[in-house]
Amino acid sequence: MTSQTLREARKYEEASGKLIREEERPDFHLTPRTGWMNDPNGFSYYKGQYHMFYQYYPYESKWGPMHWGHAVSNDLLHWEYLPCALAPDEAYDRDGCFSGSAVVLPDGRHLLMYTGVLKEHEERDIYREVQTQCIAVGDGVDYEKYEQNPVIGEKDIPEGSSRFDFRDPKMWKKADGTYACVVGNRPADGSGQILLYNSADGFHWKFKSVLASNHGRFGKMWECPDFFELDGKWVLLTSPQDMLPQGFEYHNGNGTLCMVGDYNEEDGAFIEMHNQSVDYGIDFYAPQTVLAPDGRRIMIGWMQNWDSCSMRSPEDPWFGQMSLPRELSLKNGRLYQRPVRELDAMRHGKVEYTDVAVSGVVKLDGMKGRRVDMELAVRPVDGEDLYQKFAVRFAQEDTCYTSLSFRPRESILKVDRKFSGSRRAIIHQRRALVNNPNGELRLRIILDRFSVEVFVGDGEQVLTATMYTKQEADGISFFADGTANIDVVKYEL
Repeated sequence: MTSQTLREARKYEEASGKLIREEERPDFHLTPRTGWMNDPNGFSYYKGQYHMFYQYYPYESKWGPMHWGHAVSNDLLHWEYLPCALAPDEAYDRDGCFSGSAVVLPDGRHLLMYTGVLKEHEERDIYREVQTQCIAVGDGVDYEKYEQNPVIGEKDIPEGSSRFDFRDPKMWKKADGTYACVVGNRPADGSGQILLYNSADGFHWKFKSVLASNHGRFGKMWECPDFFELDGKWVLLTSPQDMLPQGFEYHNGNGTLCMVGDYNEEDGAFIEMHNQSVDYGIDFYAPQTVLAPDGRRIMIGWMQNWDSCSMRSPEDPWFGQMSLPRELSLKNGRLYQRPVRELDAMRHGKVEYTDVAVSGVVKLDGMKGRRVDMELAVRPVDGEDLYQKFAVRFAQEDTCYTSLSFRPRESILKVDRKFSGSRRAIIHQRRALVNNPNGELRLRIILDRFSVEVFVGDGEQVLTATMYTKQEADGISFFADGTANIDVVKYEL
């Protein structure tokens, strides 16, 4: 039985979505059907298609009472909208259906698990959000909330842990056919922890253990956890709030954290061995992964930064995009990301140059576009001094451009969008420390109308940024202080 709240959302999104022209959106990054989008939810493979749900407020291009938007894809790049899947319409979730995940039940139904939010009046004008874990079951289009919701509540969290910061369940099916899930939570020390739960059937859940604890090392609350096996190790992804910077590895504010280690399933303990950022750019948060039918682990994040949500006007018909899907692997204990291989099939219109000497500004015929897949290798010229700086500028016209610049002596790669046409004093630059033997660097740069994603080397680092420069700005140029040699291959997408 569809509630009035959900019926209204579906009716509104269908009418409003039709008013947004295709060319006003990215080509192969998912945006909301209309209005606001944040975290990816319920990323799953069901009935022969990839399903992506997302935090959604259809009525305005700003955050509001959270719904679950819904889209499906055959190739992870071209998405078709389905009707809004969840709306805040029950006593336990009337203030929002927050993030969560999805699995397929043995009987073929699609099980969603999400955080229900209910504001509780404390005193005077103070309200706190009580957060519980709830489920809904459906057929890939329509979902019915479980009559015994919430399935994990205050009684199921460790003593001293917060019932107000308890959210974002990520489920998976174990080899024995039972289920597990991790949930972000805030313990008594206020910093952040990941809780582990088990279930025989996906409906009845029991607390197992505190899987991992922050102890004040990485920000405060840990949001949007994901936990999975990869190349013989276990990977825990989470998005810490309110981080302090650590060198060039972690930056201020909301970040992404990847921990690699071992997992003792019997006692529910994760043994950390290595930690790193997931993305070193400006706009990436709350990533979620899916195990593809062919065994690949694929990750998508919200391509946005909470501190720069004012970059677009609320008058714009949509806000928020998902990142490019990325194939994950581990090498020497480090997370590597590569653009999903389905993207290769979209390449056409190849333009190639080899061994071009760049000194000052260089423009090359055929190097332009805002939907581009470009592979670039930079190196010093034999026998000459190491160049001071190299840069590539794109989304460029007379006054606007976004740039990637590299200083080999410092091994620093910087993404910079301050000249992208933004009129806001928000974060416009971010730097990463990269590995560059002898001043050599390989980059794969992917543009899609309103974003750039830069894969360094074989994918050992990624820098992501959005930019809303007008689409006519499609120039690409190269710059060197000193002389650098480049090879560049550019495809249209």
